[in-house]
Amino acid sequence: MRPFTILAAAACPLPLANVDTDQLIPARFMKRPRSEGYGQFLLHDLRFAEDGAVRPDSPIDRPERRCAQILVARRNFGSGSSREAAVYALVDAGFRCVLAPSFGDIFASNAVNNGLLPAQLEEAEAERLLGWLDQGGQEITVDLRECAVRAGGHRFAFRIDPVWRTKLLNGWNDIDLTLSHAAAIGAFAAADAARRPWAGLPPAEGGQG
Repeated sequence: MRPFTILAAAACPLPLANVDTDQLIPARFMKRPRSEGYGQFLLHDLRFAEDGAVRPDSPIDRPERRCAQILVARRNFGSGSSREAAVYALVDAGFRCVLAPSFGDIFASNAVNNGLLPAQLEEAEAERLLGWLDQGGQEITVDLRECAVRAGGHRFAFRIDPVWRTKLLNGWNDIDLTLSHAAAIGAFAAADAARRPWAGLPPAEGGQG
């Protein structure tokens, strides 16, 4: 994954609470292979009318928001089922960060494992950002090193699990995180083998242990 340190990018307001994973990507689109990309299905039923026309009130389809990499939403974002495809849809649509007061637990974990930052703000701060964007604000800077958000004259701190922060800063998945402790794991294994030689596996027949 690409490391996430500082992102200065256009932002899109989504002034809705309880946006669940079925809204992020309806289940009927999940039979398609990921190689085709899921970005076109992001928030499909909120964005498109039955005839396929873009709804005039769709925030992410406004010309000034189409290149947005940051989404600002209200509480309980990504609730509902555990479908990882909800994160795929956001990532494939170009988003690298979601700012919201709270997230569905499984969604947030899936987000981190796909390089998407779920940054948790206070509810009043999220509302101020939404208001700033509604009044014409464009670019937000998200600094994961400082856990800070800057937008116009606003500056807020955000929260994220410290292990998730480490993974995103380094572009690590769970295996990479484990390998980062390889020296300590090796030292423990060697010390344990010396302390409890009887606990080790016997040498393989015809080979070396």
